[in-house]
Amino acid sequence: MTIEHVTVIGAGVMGGGIAAQIANAGIPVLLLDVVPEGAGDRNTVAEQAVARMAKADPAPFMSKRAVKRVTAGNIEDHLDQAAASDWIVEAVVERLDVKQALYKKIDAVRKKGSIVSSNTSTLPRAKLVEGMSQSFAADFLITHFFNPPRYMRLLEVVSGPENAAETVAGFEDFADRRLGKGVVEAHDTPGFIANRIGTFWIQCAIVEAIDRGLSIEEADACLGRPLGIPKTGVFALMDLVGIDLMPYVDQSLAGALSADDAYMKIRREVPLIGKMIADGYTGRKGKGGFYRLNTEGGGRVKEAVDLSSGAYAPAAKPALESLREARRGGAKAMVSHADKGGQYAWAVMSRTLAYAASLVPEIANDVDAVDQAMRLGYNWKKGPFELIDAIGPADMATRLAEDGAAVPALLKTAAEA
Repeated sequence: MTIEHVTVIGAGVMGGGIAAQIANAGIPVLLLDVVPEGAGDRNTVAEQAVARMAKADPAPFMSKRAVKRVTAGNIEDHLDQAAASDWIVEAVVERLDVKQALYKKIDAVRKKGSIVSSNTSTLPRAKLVEGMSQSFAADFLITHFFNPPRYMRLLEVVSGPENAAETVAGFEDFADRRLGKGVVEAHDTPGFIANRIGTFWIQCAIVEAIDRGLSIEEADACLGRPLGIPKTGVFALMDLVGIDLMPYVDQSLAGALSADDAYMKIRREVPLIGKMIADGYTGRKGKGGFYRLNTEGGGRVKEAVDLSSGAYAPAAKPALESLREARRGGAKAMVSHADKGGQYAWAVMSRTLAYAASLVPEIANDVDAVDQAMRLGYNWKKGPFELIDAIGPADMATRLAEDGAAVPALLKTAAEA
């Protein structure tokens, strides 16, 4: 498959980042967005996106030459120019009606055989192509990038029964070789792979920290480096990606999953998070988040929020025996320790890993795809199944049963092997 020109529709954070990474690969990109009401410059949305990215840190563009490969335009005046593109990427608002209306316009101008894809992370491919032409469906994929697209290697690709195998293989080869992505084939299920498991992990970590009375510093330390997970753990990770994103992702998943899904049994509203968002504490992009930097009086003091009171206090370094033991014994030592850190790590990780085991082959063809998605999408050193091996499948199955939790069939098989 030859892709030498691309159109990206939607110049927001994701669309702009995708356009920048394509330009980094040496490919000319047409970046389109809406025309604001009353705008003198009809291309202003896309132009401003390019200008912001050219100055951003971390930089979406690898060079000034890459910036020049992006041409800014608007959907009303320049969509017909997408006829020159071999791949058209849609990254607009997550509304089915908006996307399908756009697809009809794209289908009217695109050249035969050009790939059309959506960067959606919430809408099923089957719904997106419903009512579209057979030829459009045959060329349509979901290409779910992770933010920021230049730096996050994961690209989840979702195909359907209408796609020819050579179409999917050709695009995946392009994404690998030209865009530098780790491509993982995901099934057309809610949240795909990484966010289905990652969102469960985050939700579980929040409610268990609240219920067990852990500080966020303790929670992040227990769910970070001892498990081969970045030191951000969960709460600092939410600060990084934006706390205001979490209710949106939660509602999207909850609206798509069945009532008996394990995620539905752990999710609950956390009033503190709603208050933080309302007060502008959305993370690093806001006034702060679960952590903040207090600069009053000319100082620079890192503070952490108390999950019960919502008050900030100077962040403290956790002093737990489980953390000391885990420096030598790794993940198994962390989740096996009897102190509150070990009990917390076991409560979160046992449920998360069991959830992952229960989802194969629903979300992916094999366990390797799941492991790769979590390594590339969440920067875990070991995927869920590699962590199960590190902890010990038999030990894990026994402890889950002792906890009164269901033991997935895949885990039982591994434990008996």
